[in-house]
Amino acid sequence: MVFGFTAVHAKEITVAVAANVSYALNDLKAAFAKKHPDIRVRTIMGSSGKLTAQIRNGAPFQIFISADISYPRALFEQKIAITKPRVYARGVLALFSPKPRNFSKGLSLLDSPAIRRIAVANPNTAPYGKAAAEALKNSALFTRIKPKIIFAESISQTVAYAMTAADIGIVAKSSLYSPKMQRFKKGRHWAEVDPSLYTPIDQGIVLLKNAKNDASCRAFYNFILGPQARAIFRRYGYMLP
Repeated sequence: MVFGFTAVHAKEITVAVAANVSYALNDLKAAFAKKHPDIRVRTIMGSSGKLTAQIRNGAPFQIFISADISYPRALFEQKIAITKPRVYARGVLALFSPKPRNFSKGLSLLDSPAIRRIAVANPNTAPYGKAAAEALKNSALFTRIKPKIIFAESISQTVAYAMTAADIGIVAKSSLYSPKMQRFKKGRHWAEVDPSLYTPIDQGIVLLKNAKNDASCRAFYNFILGPQARAIFRRYGYMLP
């Protein structure tokens, strides 16, 4: 009876989550549920830019876990977020191909005639796409390989394109730690992009207006910034600030 009462009367919170975090999300939610079995976390996934637009248009989200701190910063400045953005993790770019490749060339591999299609997230809405474009420009490759690029809406769609419609993709390193991707090996199927080629991807979290005076939202927010969540993010290939 106690369990039934808890399940029926569980408090539900709604969290907007950047697509790159989706790979670590099940572990994060499971760890949070052990601490707070009375709080149910409902998540809406998407690119950070699109989620920001939805939040501005009144979507009933209470927490925003972004792939880039600039989006939550803008929401705070517009008084849509009620906390200053905090960095919860730092994202890392990786080159990924389902077929074995010689990654010793770094991004120059993309200029190879064997690479005909390259999956990249949309730089206008996805922070990982923006970082990928920056890395390509700093490598003096962007203009030359632009005709090969297939733009995806989010980093999760970029991974899907790399698996199907493209030869290779520039993805979030975290995606390669999901259970279905662990058969792909570092150095054979993927390699990190030189971090000196792009601005660090500081990923930010904020509480939104709909979370005002809500203890359940504050509990999840504090959890994401706490040591248990940090350990999970590290396990999924993120750097920690």
